[in-house]
Amino acid sequence: MGIRETFASNLREIRLQRGLSQEELAHRADIHRTYVSSLERCQYSATIDMVETLARILDVEAVDLLKARPAG
Repeated sequence: MGIRETFASNLREIRLQRGLSQEELAHRADIHRTYVSSLERCQYSATIDMVETLARILDVEAVDLLKARPAG
């Protein structure tokens, strides 16, 4: 799995753990909901600034959105 796929998977997983909809996350990040959806589906690559913004909103370190998680 590449970094874009890893980011997409981690973003979705952490967002759901926080109980946030794509719409709510987008609102907090001042971006469009379809952009969040596109990130989670690997259609777009996030800028490093957006990774930082999303991490802050999700209350995780940016690296937590980028690092591969153990399978299982």
